Amino acid sequence: MPRPCSPARAGLAALLAGVALFAAASSASAGQAIVMAAHRATYDLVLAEGSSSGGLENARGRIVYEFTGSACEGYTVNFRQVTELSGGDVGRRVSDSRSSTFESADGASMRFNTDTRTPPQPSEATDGEARRVGGKLAVDLRKPERASVELKDAMFPTAQMEALIAAAQDGKSTLETRVYDGSEKGRKAYDTFAVIGKKAEGDAADEPLKAAGWDKIPRWPVSISYFEEGSATQQPAYVISFEVLENGVSRKLKLDYGDFSLVGDLKRLDVLKSAECAK
Repeated sequence: MPRPCSPARAGLAALLAGVALFAAASSASAGQAIVMAAHRATYDLVLAEGSSSGGLENARGRIVYEFTGSACEGYTVNFRQVTELSGGDVGRRVSDSRSSTFESADGASMRFNTDTRTPPQPSEATDGEARRVGGKLAVDLRKPERASVELKDAMFPTAQMEALIAAAQDGKSTLETRVYDGSEKGRKAYDTFAVIGKKAEGDAADEPLKAAGWDKIPRWPVSISYFEEGSATQQPAYVISFEVLENGVSRKLKLDYGDFSLVGDLKRLDVLKSAECAK
């Protein structure tokens, strides 16, 4: 699930995949490979009860998150989030954020393209490619302007979620990672701290999961805090919480921007096909 960006951009998540949101994986946990399902998930967003400050009265929106790919061909995530905020100092503001990423199967490179529109402001576009080379992250940007950026080494969202689910399967309660997803004009990586809860008991109640036959798959509650590098405080820039299934599908979203939070319910789930790796 992709992660949220700044409230001004109304939440371009990471849910690039990740928030980023998830990827098929080939690393092993307890001797078994993690295999995620190709899918398209739709979430309806509303303002979390009692979460708003600054006079925000209402918020609604929708996220559509599509993941396809395999451990041999790489992973593609297409993501769109439309959010409408109203009340208080905000007035009425609509934001439309779209992103597309492709990560190589070995986790060494990622192409990314994002576009965020918040009328009457001009659209913000980012386009580029990042490569992990020699313990560094080399970023070649084409938009918003041509530039080369060097950052400390970081995981891409696929590897982050792969590690998160592996940690959950192994019974770990926390995971620290450094993540780059191409957001914030492609110039930032974030330190993240994930808290992993106990495996959920009982079947998931979501009708889309039942229809797909995935309501009995093991799942864990997760909360990921994102911190800006060099921040003088321990306050996260934003927090995303969700329940992740062992096959990579997520439910019960919460996007916490500090001033307000949005919650997302899984409303539709389409099972997609991915090419199988040759044996």
